[in-house]
Amino acid sequence: MKAVFFDRDGIINEDFGYVYKIEEFIFMDDIFELLKFCKQKGFLLFLITNQSGIGRGYYTLGDFKEVTLYMQNELKKSLGFCFDSIYFCPHNTKEDCLCRKPKPGMIKKAQSDYDLNLDECFIIGDKITDMQAGQNAGVKNKIFLKKGYEDISKIDNIQVVYSIKQALEVMKKILGE
Repeated sequence: MKAVFFDRDGIINEDFGYVYKIEEFIFMDDIFELLKFCKQKGFLLFLITNQSGIGRGYYTLGDFKEVTLYMQNELKKSLGFCFDSIYFCPHNTKEDCLCRKPKPGMIKKAQSDYDLNLDECFIIGDKITDMQAGQNAGVKNKIFLKKGYEDISKIDNIQVVYSIKQALEVMKKILGE
């Protein structure tokens, strides 16, 4: 099976830093179009997100679940579908867990849960750690949504990275549209 792994803050919704309230959850422009395109092409849709705000005590697991339910419901209302699965890391940056990106734990869990062929998968993120997680897990196609504050050229050993401003256009090009 094939899938697209999406980071959350900065890809699905505006990144204001530690977004955990519904009133602060604002969908990114064109995200609905991108999700619809991916679903029409037969991709499973997964959210993989570091949520260290839980481990740092900035908000609770319940807060995260509430905003996640809101996101899923809004996607379902607008598109008729939502993310197939959501994987998140609640640990703070000092914990040595296996799930926090750039480690591949969330992707490997999805691969195991869904029997994914990572050569046919994509990861879309706006942080270097997203690209590193994709590389560490063996995801072939990595799309780095450049926001101007990280330079992907400084990353060694990251293969097949598309540094762009429009993820939908890259997906269409790769898939021969």
